[in-house]
Amino acid sequence: MDQFETISVSEAYVRLQQGDATLVDIRDAMSFQSGHVPEAIHLTDANLHGFMQEAALEHPIFVMCYHGISSRGAAQYLVHQGFEQVYSVEGGFESWLRHYPQDVAKS
Repeated sequence: MDQFETISVSEAYVRLQQGDATLVDIRDAMSFQSGHVPEAIHLTDANLHGFMQEAALEHPIFVMCYHGISSRGAAQYLVHQGFEQVYSVEGGFESWLRHYPQDVAKS
């Protein structure tokens, strides 16, 4: 994969339920604490290096932001770092919240 792909929240939901991917949330700390997908890893500048060292390059990565825009740049960055299957979640957390309000955790 030379470029990231997009994935709908419904497809991301199914694949996460199956344990088929890792979800990273790149929103700010306050937004993440207010609500996030339970399985999400809060990916920040502070833990990015560690994440890249530990994550398997061939394992699918879903990138989530607020509305599905900022996640595109982050997804492309991960592709350039060698990750093979990277997806930007369409509509971001706002779309997830509309579709799956029962599947939102707070820190």
